[in-house]
Amino acid sequence: MADEVLKTEGLTLHYGGSQILNGIDMAAAKGEITCVMGTNGVGKTSLLKAISGTHAYSGGSLSLNGEAISHASAHSLAQKGVAYVPQGRDIFPLLTVRENLETGFACLPKSEHHIPDHIFELFPILKDFLNRRGGDLSGGQQQQLAIARALITKPKLLLLDEPTEGIQPNIIQQIGRVISLLREQADMAIVLVEQYFSFAYDLGDRFYVLERGAVKMSGPKADLDRDALLAGVSV
Repeated sequence: MADEVLKTEGLTLHYGGSQILNGIDMAAAKGEITCVMGTNGVGKTSLLKAISGTHAYSGGSLSLNGEAISHASAHSLAQKGVAYVPQGRDIFPLLTVRENLETGFACLPKSEHHIPDHIFELFPILKDFLNRRGGDLSGGQQQQLAIARALITKPKLLLLDEPTEGIQPNIIQQIGRVISLLREQADMAIVLVEQYFSFAYDLGDRFYVLERGAVKMSGPKADLDRDALLAGVSV
């Protein structure tokens, strides 16, 4: 795959004695949106946690830009360009919008400790709410803040876990436009976990459908029948 940013081979993950991922092989390329889909409980979030270093994987291998990464910490992976926007957003409710954004500075050199103008071009509402506490924002505004905070880290790999969950339709449309624009800029790979089929299908370039912690179906959109993909996600 040209411009491959992420590659996993035989990735497994356990929670205690329960095996959640069963040998996941996947890849994500720069300038593409790679969608991971499937019903609840099939391992989609666990896969993102393994890739981001927020939960250790049990076996297999993971590489970034051709470099093998062996069980690195979340902070180390963030420094290498992995940004993770988790399900539920995890913004800091008592910090202001500005302070939430500034937490993204932690993995950047001091010379880059500033909020770039393009963040507010993507999410204009955040500029208006810079001094408002994160916990006072709506769910959609918190999601925009979480994505913006991830982008401040200048990621090479952006992991998005169900960014449409609990979000009003107009904000879903805006988030979709932002994700599409990031793809067009072609300076990062995007992995999108999403339950909202139409949202994912419209954006996605490549798809992986999980079932019981394993890849059931995969391929570029051009090679996959839409109805078959929808059936695979729905079963």
